[in-house]
Amino acid sequence: MTKKIIYTAALAAVIGLGGCAERVVVHDHPATVRYVPAPVQEVIPPAPAPGYAWVQGHWAWRDHGWQWQRGYWYQGPSRPMPPVIVEKITVAPSPAHYWVPGHWAWHHNEWVWTHGHWER
Repeated sequence: MTKKIIYTAALAAVIGLGGCAERVVVHDHPATVRYVPAPVQEVIPPAPAPGYAWVQGHWAWRDHGWQWQRGYWYQGPSRPMPPVIVEKITVAPSPAHYWVPGHWAWHHNEWVWTHGHWER
């Protein structure tokens, strides 16, 4: 693994821990949105055997923060991650809440959409 790839992964992890929060105005009310960080560039190793498909790495919301889920080889068919679904941000339940945008996650051998939601 090159130093550049290690540096990129470390930088992305730090950005992810920071939450990528940004203040925006939603329905005339200020709100904090915890945007998904940029994808981490992964080096894809050779497939372990025929019949394996690569499941790309992706960010998942866990324990009140974005965590990078590394890509891996999966035995069976896999399709690429679908495009992001643009969701409407509703009014925050309180000023202490922040918006977590919807995102795709790999569950039970398929991509599943997790809807955006308010969290505190």
